[in-house]
Amino acid sequence: MEARLNAFASPVLGKIYQHLIAAHQPIADSTLPYATQELVQLRASQINGCGFCVDMHFKDAVHAGEEATRLNLVAAWREATVFTDAERAALELAEQGSRPADGGGVTDEAWAEAAKHYDEEQLAALVGTIALINAFNRANVMIRQPAGSYRPGQFARH
Repeated sequence: MEARLNAFASPVLGKIYQHLIAAHQPIADSTLPYATQELVQLRASQINGCGFCVDMHFKDAVHAGEEATRLNLVAAWREATVFTDAERAALELAEQGSRPADGGGVTDEAWAEAAKHYDEEQLAALVGTIALINAFNRANVMIRQPAGSYRPGQFARH
């Protein structure tokens, strides 16, 4: 499969992607655990059907030392016993934030549960992470960005 549009060769989309990648820096600099960032990005990418981002975040997480078992269970996190309560709250926030039309957005209950585990800076980083990955997912799905060739750290944002 080939992409409909080469995002990095396109003067317009390439610049947009560069800005989105740069927008991730405050998240990388935050105290939100890296594992949580990757779990959330992986789950949102699964929901949005973005193979490129599923591939990317799985590989980046493994490269950073995350266990493949946990990553394989992200799609079924509610039934899995390998996630902390904080990670579960973040995954719920990612699901609700990635599917606003399904239930009216993020519920007060989901927000309150996340706020039990994350401080205001970390909540802001979670919101930013979810918003950015959804933007990437939607663009990649539209252009049919193929999955499988990503190399860990390819975009060197950390």
